[in-house]
Amino acid sequence: MRLPVIVTRTLPGARDTADGLERLGYAAILSPMLTIAETGLAPGDLMSVRHLIFTSANGVRAVAGAEISPDLTAWCVGPSTADAARAAGFATVVEGDGNAEDLARLILASHPDGPLLHIANEAAAGELVAALKSGGLEARFSAPYRTEAATSLSPEALDALAGSGPVILLLHSAKAASAVAAIRAKLETAALVAISEAALAPLQRQPCRGQWIAARPNEDSLMDALQRAAAALCP
Repeated sequence: MRLPVIVTRTLPGARDTADGLERLGYAAILSPMLTIAETGLAPGDLMSVRHLIFTSANGVRAVAGAEISPDLTAWCVGPSTADAARAAGFATVVEGDGNAEDLARLILASHPDGPLLHIANEAAAGELVAALKSGGLEARFSAPYRTEAATSLSPEALDALAGSGPVILLLHSAKAASAVAAIRAKLETAALVAISEAALAPLQRQPCRGQWIAARPNEDSLMDALQRAAAALCP
């Protein structure tokens, strides 16, 4: 029997993760704990901007329909976000290694000319832009979408957690983990595999079969952590 893995990532990225898990031989269970509600860019958000900063592929998708010059540089937090930016038509894409702090350091080291605009959900406002401003760059923030927490895991995920066998709960973000914590899901049968320490933090004290954290905050490292967890659960 294949080891079930619950994917809490938002759609459509959750499907990409699920496809990858199926290729690795796991039974992927979709249970997005966040949904995206697009609100659009405000008038003037893109005025004089020469660089866009994306800390998730959701940000790229939220502006994909806007009239954005292909000459803008897209600074992307990691490989998945960079792939989304290229697919959206950005000709110049700078790819970070997986978290916002590293991306801020990369931008500061490059010291690009012209204003930068960070595109993300409202919860991400502040820190990255503040770091860039403290380094002497002109930066601002826009939230063309918001995230809304699910009120339950999917029926398939609940069934998997109610069984006697092991199951893996995959965590791509702290907000998804917070949503799981808020519904007080019973995770005693689950191993928690998180893309970062921050993504695990809301569930760190939760009784479970074990906790694994990716070495780097990107999808490849997350899959490596999942493989380690699976080996421990099913020796």
